[in-house]
Formats: sequence, C-alpha cells, structure tokens
Amino acid sequence: MKNFIFSLLFLFTVFQAFAQNHQKTNLGVKVHAQNIDLEVQFYSPETVRIIKSPQGKTFKKESLTIIKKPAKAAFTVTEANNTVTVKSSAIQVAVNTLTGKISYSDTAGKQLLTEKDYGAQFTPTTDAGEKTFIIRQAFMLEPEEAVYGLGIYQRGKMSQRGQKLLLRQDNLEDTSPVLQSVKGYGIYWDNYSPTYYTDNLAETSFESEVGDGIDYYFMYGKNADGVIAQMRDLSGQAPMFPLWTFGYWQSKERYESQAELVDVVKKYRDLKVPLDGIIQDWQYWGDNYQWNSMEFLNPEFPNPKKMVDDVHGMNAHMIISIWASFGPQTKPFGIMKDKGMLMDFVTWPPRAVNTWPAKPTDPPSGVKVYDPYNPEARKIYWDYLNKGIFSLGMDGWWMDSTDPDHLDIKDSDFDNKTYLGSFRKVRNAFPLMTVGGVYDNQRKTSSDKRVFILTRSAFAGQQRYGANTWSGDITSSWETLAKQIPAGVNFSLTGIPYWNSDIGGFFSGKYQGGHDNPEFKELYLRWLEFGTFCPMMRSHGTDTAREIYRFGAKGSWAYDGIEKYINLRYSLLPYIYSTAWDVTSSSGSMMRGLVMDFPEDKNVYDLNSEYLFGKSILVAPVTTSMYYDNNKKANTFDKTGSQKVYLPKGTKWVDFWTGQTFEGGQTVDKEVPVDIIPLYVKTGTILPLGPKVQYATEKKWDELEVRIYAGADGEFTLYEDENDNYNYEKGAFSTIKFNWNDKAKVLTIGAATGKFTGMLKSRKFNVVLVTPQNGTGANKSNKTDKTVAYKGMMQTIKF
Repeated sequence: MKNFIFSLLFLFTVFQAFAQNHQKTNLGVKVHAQNIDLEVQFYSPETVRIIKSPQGKTFKKESLTIIKKPAKAAFTVTEANNTVTVKSSAIQVAVNTLTGKISYSDTAGKQLLTEKDYGAQFTPTTDAGEKTFIIRQAFMLEPEEAVYGLGIYQRGKMSQRGQKLLLRQDNLEDTSPVLQSVKGYGIYWDNYSPTYYTDNLAETSFESEVGDGIDYYFMYGKNADGVIAQMRDLSGQAPMFPLWTFGYWQSKERYESQAELVDVVKKYRDLKVPLDGIIQDWQYWGDNYQWNSMEFLNPEFPNPKKMVDDVHGMNAHMIISIWASFGPQTKPFGIMKDKGMLMDFVTWPPRAVNTWPAKPTDPPSGVKVYDPYNPEARKIYWDYLNKGIFSLGMDGWWMDSTDPDHLDIKDSDFDNKTYLGSFRKVRNAFPLMTVGGVYDNQRKTSSDKRVFILTRSAFAGQQRYGANTWSGDITSSWETLAKQIPAGVNFSLTGIPYWNSDIGGFFSGKYQGGHDNPEFKELYLRWLEFGTFCPMMRSHGTDTAREIYRFGAKGSWAYDGIEKYINLRYSLLPYIYSTAWDVTSSSGSMMRGLVMDFPEDKNVYDLNSEYLFGKSILVAPVTTSMYYDNNKKANTFDKTGSQKVYLPKGTKWVDFWTGQTFEGGQTVDKEVPVDIIPLYVKTGTILPLGPKVQYATEKKWDELEVRIYAGADGEFTLYEDENDNYNYEKGAFSTIKFNWNDKAKVLTIGAATGKFTGMLKSRKFNVVLVTPQNGTGANKSNKTDKTVAYKGMMQTIKF
C-alpha cells in the first residue's frame, strides 16, 4: 500500500512539473514561451529585471550601468490560464506562457504597462564577425499616456510620445535609455549599441543593433521621484559637488595664454562681480600632434603652477579641457598604441593645422580615440593626467568629446575592437566609462577635494561619477534657447541630476559684432537669466567673448542685467546647496519637470517652456526677442513685453518679483522687461537667501534672510558641510529643519543636527513674511518681520 501511495505521489509530482510552464528561482521565475527563454529577477519589491534570449542560447551579461546586485525579495508565484504571475509587496508581473508577453500591474491589479503580444524579436546578424542579434522589444502604452526621459535631444519636445529617435551618442544629443511614464513607472533599456526608440499609434519600442539577449528593468516608483530613486538605487547615487561649483563660471573658446586667463579673474575681482570658476579650453598643449598631451607645451603657458596658484590666490577655482583622444606625438599615444588601446576612425581634430576650416590638402592630425572600456587604459589616462595637471592643484575637469567625436562615420568604424567587444556593441557607454575612469582614479588618489567633471556626454548611471553634463556645441539663437528647457528636463528625468548649456550658445557667428550687437546682447541676457536657474551657471562660446565687461560699462542695461543675475545666483546658494544635498541623500532632482510635482494636471504633460528649480521655484524663461528692432538694428524699450505663464493647479503661486499671489490652474500674463525672468514661488515655501559675496565661501552663513511664502504649510532643510571634501560621507555635516504652520502662522526652527569642522555655533535669521510690500525681488528685504538669534536649539516664532 505504501509503495502504491508513493507511486501516486511520484506520478503527481511528475505530472505537475510537466503541467507547469515555469521554474521558480531565488530571484523570481524562468519561463519558456514562443521559443524564448525568459527570466524575471527581482532586485527589490519595486524593481524587476527582464532577461530574454532565443531558446537554448546562453545569455549572461555584466551590466556597465547597474551596480546593484539582485536582492532576494519575498514573492509568490501562481500559474493559471496560461499565465504565470509573480507578485511582490509592490507589483505583479504576469507572463503569458503562449506569447511571452509580460504585463505589469500594482498589487491592486491596476495595469501599469504591458508588452505587445509577440513583442520580443531576435533577428540574426553579425557584429565584427561575431554572430549575434538585432534585438527589439515592443510595448503598448495608453493613448493619452505621457512619457519622458531618454537623454538630451534638441527637438523641443517634452513628452516623448510620437517620436522616433536614434539613441546614439553625439555632440548635441546624449542618450540615456531611461523612459518614465506619468503613471509612475520607468523602464531602463540596458543595451549600449545604437538603438532606435519608436513611438507611434501601434506600439512603443526599443530596437538595438547588437544584443545577445533582451535586458531591461521595470521600476515602479509610483511617481517620477520614485522612479528616479529606483534608477539611482540600481545604478548609483549622485555625490555632492563642492559649494563653489554652484557659483558663476566664466569661459570661452579659448584663453590663449595664462596671462589672459588670470587677468579675467582679476577683472572680475576689480569690478566686484562674483566669480567662482574659470575654464581653460583646448590647445594649451601646443599643436595638434600633441593633442591632449596632458602637459603645458604651449609657450604661452610658461608656468602653469603659478597660473593655478594665481587663480587660487584670488579665491577662484579652475578646471581645464581634457579629451578622450591623443595626438601621435604624445606619451600616452605611444604607450596605448603599443598595447592596442587606440581606435581607428576619424576624430576631432581631423587635420594637423589649428585653423578652421582646414583644407583637404592639409595633413591629417593622426589623433586617435582611446579605449576607455579597458581598465588599464583608464589607469594610464589618469596617471598622465595626475602627473601633468592634477598635481598642479587643478580643481576639476572639462571632459570634452566624451561622445566621442566620430567624423566621416563609416559602418566599418564600429568594428573597432575594444576591451569589451566591438565598438558598435558598447558605443553608447563610452562617456560612462571615460568619465568613470577619471572619477574612480581621482577618488583613489585624494579625498581632499571633491571630483568635479564637466562633460559633453553622458549615459545611464553616470550620476555616480561627479559629472555635470552640458548640451554640446549648440548655436546661438532664440530657437535653440527654447529647446534647452525640455532637453535639460528630460535628461534630469533619466535620473542624472546635473546639467547645463553654454550660456549664449556656443556658435554665435551669425550675430555680426558679437557682444557689441544689441540683438545678441538681448539673447545673451535672456540665456543668462535661464542659466541662473540651472544646476551649473556657466557662460561659454566661440566667436564672441562672454565676460561681463565686454557687454558695456556699469550703468548700461546689458551689464547691469548680467550683474543682477550673477548676484541673484549667489543669494540663492543656501537654497541650491541644500537642494544638492536632497539630490545626494534622497535621490532628488534639481531641475524638475512640472509633471514631477503636478502629475494630476494634464496641462503640464507636454509643457516644454517651464520647470521647477528645486521644489519651490517655477521658472519660465523668456525665449523670444521682445526688445530688438530689426529695422533700427537696436534695442527698443519704449514698451514692455509680456509672456504667458501657466501656473499648475494644486497650489497657489507667488510672483517672486512682486509678491502677488495667484491661484494655480491658470495662465497669467507676466510683464518681462529685459532684466526680468518670470519666477513664481509655491505657497508654503521657506526660501533662505545668503549674504552678498564675491565668491561662494567668502562669508559663512551666519546671517541669512529666510522668506516665508504663506498660504500653505511647508518645510525646508538647510544643509551645511565643509564644502569641498568627502567628510560628509562620514557624517561631517549638519542640517536645520524649518517648518511653517500656515493656519497657526508659526515658524518652527528645529535643533541643528550633526557637526563638522567650522560649524557655526550661533547665527541670525532675518525672517520675512512675503507680501507685495515686503520680501520681493532679487534684493534683500528692507523690512524684517522677525529677527531670530539662533544657537542651535529649537525655536518657535509666532506671526
């Protein structure tokens, strides 16, 4: 009898095994469907990795972006009606065992996203002689569903619906294949080859040129901040930048001598216009055969150590241009050539001469891009950079051409072998690897100063490498200025928080006379107003020098407008630096699409002309000329222009300049004289303003103006640390939390928490309750409602 029962149990077990179409694993499930091997792996209750490959084909990949290891999460697995459902505490993942389609829903069963039936495709191909696949995955989005992200694209679009984009790194377009929906979920497509993103009425798809399998991550954050938090949890958190990097930066293409560069800093100090950073562009190394030699071989830079010391002696900082390529007469070129670490395609500069445009008869430069996928190559790169430049006291790096420049593109160029396979296979991860190489090696060398990198290109995960990405060599025009807004916001929505553009546009040659041309002056000032409310405020370009004194003397409208906004930037430093701490500690974002804070307001879904700077200030840059008269070839101020601004519903808004309060959910007309950018502050905002300074750390924050924008409850956390080292990672920082109870009209200043060297023991807060008569505009208030002597203990102030 026992043998009979045992036989029945054995047969039942065998039958059950054959009846099931899945295999449970420690991380999720494996399923075979439609000749595809499919695996669902939980990285957290909210995040799953999906891996697909043709049945029987082994697919293993070590991600370049994802650094988190999958963590065993509690989940259940059920199978019924040809569907395997894996459920965690946050999401349900349903796999159709007939078609291989995967659907995602929340725990209540509300559908979030579904793949298309038979949406996974593997088309055999060869890549540099290796058999592989063109891979494609299609999804079905709801008709009115808005989606964002994908990187920096100069298309002027906010929502990425209805788009067909080539996701391939370029000077003007940086790809970061993170797509997130207004429904609160995100997708990271983990592939580094050139990829087409296509969205139309039939489907939304990713199609990559090279892939041994499909590999993507589904993240359910419930809102945009949650998706970004999931992406950073997977790919790394953003470290703190030094306080000085949030000041004003001056640059141009290029300072031709160390004397010229030092003199620019001196002139700013003499004019008492704030400045924190100066940038040296290319050719300090000499001719193109010495391209990026990481040495000062140009005789116009005879004593680079003195140059850096002179800049530091005026309490400013300096970063310098470095490239992902080397000229044939440089030392790194020789070493890397012998080790097979150089790629063979035409890059910048194509010719040996320094003049532009070069003639076809000019000899080639011989410059070659290096292989940053190779850890030994990254170490060689840093060793020369450290010895030749970092040792001088240089403060940071302007990593140009991290796309990299790829001129006269031929398909065979992508057959170049890298440490990780063909260049085609890993093309888009180039900036991640080369920027990461500098960050990682500098961190190993010193923790005395924080890594700061300005880079022309980025890829998903690059936020962990202390990099601020700019939007490339854009042209100077009103149209280009307008396109920077959705470009920067969509980039931020991929999880990379730091972004900027060349203030004034890089190529300004169309404006004859440059800074003497009144049309360019108007464009430049408007761009500078926008730049004041970007993560980095940096003026740069060619054809036209951009220093403030080029635009006239003090008392002229252009000079005064530029000075006004540089000073405004510095007054906002306590707000900006505290927002940077939110970025680092809470996966926050500095440049916020309106959909992040107002997902219920459909009016903002495709609004491409406004954003939030931090969580409180709505910015609506002026992107059309209002004061230039083309007939008169001059600016005319006989009447004031105006701009329409949409104020999202769900809160009230206070005009920063006038103190007037408006209901949300309406469009208002804002008068915009040439020195006014529309700014609206959410009610409930607590806004700290710093002292008037010439550089970011000139004065401690021992006396701050604290503006209260009444009309709703609010809170703000003021953050401080040692400004430029990594001691904050060991807990060397302090925070003070402010709370506003609107009904009771009570401000509570919490006890200071934490400590660090140089921390203030006492200070004064000048608290201003903003009204149309008080606490408005860029200047400090004439009237203080309450003065609070603060010694680190909790205080309550009643209004």
